[in-house]
Amino acid sequence: MEPIPVSRIVEVKPWWKSKTIWLNLISAALLALEAQFGLLQPYLPGNVYAWFAVALPVANAILRVITSAPLSFGMAGVR
Repeated sequence: MEPIPVSRIVEVKPWWKSKTIWLNLISAALLALEAQFGLLQPYLPGNVYAWFAVALPVANAILRVITSAPLSFGMAGVR
């Protein structure tokens, strides 16, 4: 007797509900604004870039570990 294949239903979420994508978009926007206009430098200590260089990959790794659903970049999975 052959085993019966079992298909798993995976819930897909739209990309705009992804905490990982939002973290990276906000980080990229802040870094671009700072590079272009220097608006944040007067308010931040000198080592903030070193801290950010460590914190962003750690935050990304944590968010990837707790991720439970794949993303959809189209209309599939949108309700």
